[in-house]
Amino acid sequence: MKWFNTLSHNRWLEQETDRILDFGKNAAVPTGFGWLGNNGQIRSDMGTHLWITARMLHVYAVAANMGRPGAYTLVEHGINALNGPLRDKQHGGWYACVNDEGVIDASKQGYQHFFVLLGAASAVTTGHPQARKLLDEAIEVIERYFWSEDEQMCLESWDEAFSKTEDYRGGNANMHAVEAFLIVYDVTHDRKWLDRALRIASVIIHDVARKGEYRVNEHFDTNWNPIRDYNIDSPAHRFRAYGGTPGHWIEWGRLMLHLRAALEARFETPPEWLLEDAKGLFHATIRDAWAPDGADGFVYSVGWDGKPIVRERVRWPIVEAMGTAYALYTVTGEAQYEAWYQTWWEYCIKYLMDYENGSWWQELDTNNEVTTKVWDGKQDIYHLLHCLVIPRLPLAPGLAPAVAAGLLDSQAK
Repeated sequence: MKWFNTLSHNRWLEQETDRILDFGKNAAVPTGFGWLGNNGQIRSDMGTHLWITARMLHVYAVAANMGRPGAYTLVEHGINALNGPLRDKQHGGWYACVNDEGVIDASKQGYQHFFVLLGAASAVTTGHPQARKLLDEAIEVIERYFWSEDEQMCLESWDEAFSKTEDYRGGNANMHAVEAFLIVYDVTHDRKWLDRALRIASVIIHDVARKGEYRVNEHFDTNWNPIRDYNIDSPAHRFRAYGGTPGHWIEWGRLMLHLRAALEARFETPPEWLLEDAKGLFHATIRDAWAPDGADGFVYSVGWDGKPIVRERVRWPIVEAMGTAYALYTVTGEAQYEAWYQTWWEYCIKYLMDYENGSWWQELDTNNEVTTKVWDGKQDIYHLLHCLVIPRLPLAPGLAPAVAAGLLDSQAK
C-alpha cells in the first residue's frame, strides 16, 4: 500500500493541517501565545511561556507560506510578543514566562531561546519586515550566552542577568539547537550553523548514544560526562525525565537526516554515521518503547535496561516518529519505514485525534485513555505540524524555507 508522495494522502494531510491550524489560532493572547487546555480554551493560570510563543511563531510562519489567510497576522503577533512582553530589555534575551501582570519566571532557558531562534528564522521566510532584525538579535544572544566556543556545545540556562549559568548540560536543549541551527543555515547560508549541528550530533548521538544501544542520554555534567541517575526521583519530568526519552531518540534521527540532506545540497559527502545512527535510533525506539506492555503506543520513558518507567503515551513521540519514518523512507526507499508510518497513523486516528474538542489529546494512559500524569492540556500544535507537513517536503531545505520555496507537495504524484 502506497501513501508517501501520493496526491490522495497529501490531500488528507492538508485537511488535518487546516484543522489543527484553526485550533491553534485560539492560543493568541496579549502577551503572546497561551497554554491551550483540552477544550481549546486558554489556561490563564499557566501564563505565557516563551517556548510556546516561539513555537507558534514558527508554526504560523509555515502556515503563512502555505497561503493560509490570517496566518501572517499571527506571525506579526508572535514577533510583537517577542519584541514586547517576553523580552528582557534590561539584560537581554527573553523571559521564560510572563502573564498580564508581568514576569513570572525571569530565568533565561536555552531550550526556550532555541525556539526563539527557530521562530525568528522561520518568520524571515514570510518576508515580515521585523523578522530579520529579530533573528539577528536572537543570533547575538545565542552566540554570546548559549553557544560555548570552549565546549563546542550549547549551555543549558542562565539567571535573569546572565551572570550565572547552570552546572548541567542538557541533551534536549542541544537537540532543539540543532533543529534551529538547520533553519538558520537555510536563511543565512552561513556554514558554521551546519558545523555546529554536526558537532552536537556527534557528541550526543555518535559518541555517547551509539555506545549505549542508542538509548540517548540527555543529562550531562559540565565536562559532558553522562549523569545516568539524574532526576531519578522525578521520572515524569516534562523536560528532563529520568532515563531515556525514546521520543527524542527518534526525533534525533529525523534531524540528522535533515543535516545529511543539507550537506548533500552543498555537494558535500556527509559522514556515513548520520544515516547509520538515524537508523539505529529509529529501531531502538521501536525496540524499547513501542507497545512494550502489550498495548499499542510509545511509552514516555525507559530505564538504561530498556524497560518502561513512565508508561503513559504522550502525543509528541509518535508524531515525531512518523516524520522520521518518512525521512528514512526518503533516504533509503525501504518499505518497512512506510509500513511503520501507516501503523502509527492508524493508532493516532483511533486514540489521539480529538474531533469533538479539537486538535489531538496530549497524553494517554496504558489503556490508551486520556490522562494528565505528565501533561495537562493541548499546549501548542508545533509537533503536530511536523507530521502533517514534513511528509510532503524534501529533506532540505528545512520546513519553513522549503514551503516558502514552493516545494510543498512537489514530490507528489
